[in-house]
Amino acid sequence: MTETTAAAPLPGPAAGSPSDAELIATAVAAAGRDMVERETVAEVLALCAVAGEHLLVIGAPGTAKSEAVRRVAAQLGGRYFEYLLGRFTEPNELFGPVDLRRLREGRVEFETAGMLPEADIAFLDEIFLGSTAVLNTLLGLLNERVFRRGRTTLASPLRICVGAANHLPEDPALAAFADRFLARVFVEPVPDARLEELLESGRRPAAPVAPTATRDLLGALDRLAAAARGCDLDSVTPLLATALRRLRAAGVPVSDRRAVRSQNLVAAAAVLDGRTSASARDLWVLPLIAPTADSQTLARETLADLIDQAANRSLAHTSEELSRSTAARAERLMRTGAALLAEHGGLPDGQDSRLRLEAVLREIDAGFDPADLPAPLAGVRAGLVAVVAPS
Repeated sequence: MTETTAAAPLPGPAAGSPSDAELIATAVAAAGRDMVERETVAEVLALCAVAGEHLLVIGAPGTAKSEAVRRVAAQLGGRYFEYLLGRFTEPNELFGPVDLRRLREGRVEFETAGMLPEADIAFLDEIFLGSTAVLNTLLGLLNERVFRRGRTTLASPLRICVGAANHLPEDPALAAFADRFLARVFVEPVPDARLEELLESGRRPAAPVAPTATRDLLGALDRLAAAARGCDLDSVTPLLATALRRLRAAGVPVSDRRAVRSQNLVAAAAVLDGRTSASARDLWVLPLIAPTADSQTLARETLADLIDQAANRSLAHTSEELSRSTAARAERLMRTGAALLAEHGGLPDGQDSRLRLEAVLREIDAGFDPADLPAPLAGVRAGLVAVVAPS
C-alpha cells in the first residue's frame, strides 16, 4: 500500500493540558470500563457524534446496548433523552405535548422542554416499532437537526441519535428509514471465553461518573466536530474512491448518499487521532457503513490491504476490530497497558489485578517480535515487566 504524506496534527492546547481528542478518549474509556465486549459501541458513538452522523445498534435483548449508550452520555454530559418505542407510542411522548395556552389562542404549538427536540444525545430503543407519524417527524429532525410540527419550528442541538433494535427491518419503508443511520454496530452476546469477566463485572456496583468527567464535554465534542468539517480529505480521496468501488464490486450495497457521507466518518477518525488531514490510517471506518453484519465482514475482507496500517489513538478497540492491523493492535495494547500501570502504580494487591497486568504482557509478547516492537509499546512493556517481576 502506498503511504500518504504525514498529516498535520491538530493545534494543541496549553502545554500540559489534554487535547479535546484525549478528553473524549478518556471519557469513552471510562464509559466502557467493566463492560465486557462493548467498547465498540462506546467508541463508534463518539465517532458518529464528531462526524455529525447517527448510529444504529443491532443486537439481541439483554446485550447491554442501552447501558453502553447511557454510560457514554453520562460521561459526555449535556441533555440526554431516552425512550422505548412501541406500536402505540404517540408523537407527543417523544416531541412534547401541545401547548394548551397557545391552543386557546388558536395556535398549534408544542412544549418541547425536556423532550427529544431539545436533547444533545438521544437513544431510541426498538426504533423500528415507531408509528409512521413518529418516524416521519423523527426523519426531519435527524436529517436537518430542525424540529417542525404544527407551527413549532425549533433548531435542535442534537449531536447524535442512537437507534437500537433486535434485528434489521424487512419492510422496505423501514429499511429506507434505517438508511438515515450511517454507521451500524452489530452486538453479539459475550463469548464463552469471557464469561468469567462478565460475571465478575456484573457483581461489581456501577461506578459513579468521576467528578472530572461530570463537567460538560460537549464543548470538546463540538470543537472536534468543527475540526472534522474542516478536515483536509484531498490526499485520501483517491484511496477512498478505490475502497468504495471495491465494496460495490464485492456486492456490498453502498448508495451515493452513503458514499458521500462516509467522508464524515473518515474526517472524524482523523481529528480524533489528533490530525487535521485524513490519510489511509482512517479508512478503517468504512466497514461501519455496510448495512448487515455479513456485509461488514465482507467489507473488512475486501479492504484488508487498504486498512492494514489503520489505527486510532482515541478509538483503539474499534480501529483494531475493523482493520485487524498490527498498528491498531499496538495502539490498543499501549493504551490498555498504560491505563493499568496508571491505575495500579506499583505491584497490585490481589491475584486478579496481577493477572490483568500479566495478560496484557503476554498479549504483547505473543503479538510482536521484540525487534519490531513500536517504541511507545516497548516502554509500556518495560513498565509492566517491572511491576509484575518478583521483588
